[in-house]
Amino acid sequence: MDLDAVRTFVAAVEAGRFQDAAVDLSITQQAVSKRIAALEKALGVRLFTRTARGAVLTGDGEAFLPHSRELLRAAARALASVRTGPVRVDVIGRRLCPAALLRGFHEAHREIALEVVTLFDAVSAVAAVREGSIDASFRAVGVLPDDVESTWVFDEPLQLLCGPGHALASAATVTPGQLRGHRIRMPGIVPGTEWGAYYAELADVFGLSIDAAGPNFGTEVVLDELSGSGEVATLVGAGVRLSWPAGHDLRRVAIGDPELVYPHSLVWRRGNAHPGLAALRRHLEKGERVSDAWRPGWAS
Repeated sequence: MDLDAVRTFVAAVEAGRFQDAAVDLSITQQAVSKRIAALEKALGVRLFTRTARGAVLTGDGEAFLPHSRELLRAAARALASVRTGPVRVDVIGRRLCPAALLRGFHEAHREIALEVVTLFDAVSAVAAVREGSIDASFRAVGVLPDDVESTWVFDEPLQLLCGPGHALASAATVTPGQLRGHRIRMPGIVPGTEWGAYYAELADVFGLSIDAAGPNFGTEVVLDELSGSGEVATLVGAGVRLSWPAGHDLRRVAIGDPELVYPHSLVWRRGNAHPGLAALRRHLEKGERVSDAWRPGWAS
């Protein structure tokens, strides 16, 4: 089985759209479509139902997904058994804050060979760290296995993202209390993930209405929805890289009193002596914690 095709399938599921998967994999959208089509032909089933706004998993796709992830983990374990060379670090998504942190490390230490990977959730990332297929991962973490260590590296403030017609669009700063009663659209939340746990506790503590229902067609579809709505907003990390058409006129509004932060930690296997990992840990010691901020009780 073509592992590149399997990897592309998983990326398409996690991104929500072939276009977003192409960005994450640094290939063309046509290449994504060809790989998925070849995989479907090899399996003899349809994995996705194509729609005008994205791709939705079929029943066969849902059944194949956990096995495809296990195939990729098995391949990573095989490589780890003979691997030497670059330090391998998981950044969750290449448009998110951890990617920027890792990019800063690379720019400061170009002499250190670096390989960037993206894994789905903390469970997968910790498993990959333990088996040695990656050296480290950026995650929001709680309790970890005894053979895994972590250190906090960065508090990323959350922002409200909304269209120009939203009631809070003109505010310089809003409080969590002011968000009550507003529909916060976040279809990318997946139960069982660390970000799912984060937003579940956030909604419970501050009484927020977070709408994660329906399929995730990707970030651009959410931005389209926000631009023409006076009712819907979303939450994004301050370090998330976003772009939208000029006509959307979206607003990023700071949240304070208290500031809501997403706590990023670096996770690695105890005893990993890779010199690149040691350099990365030293580089990340520069971060400062945000005082008087809210973070979930389970986050270490």
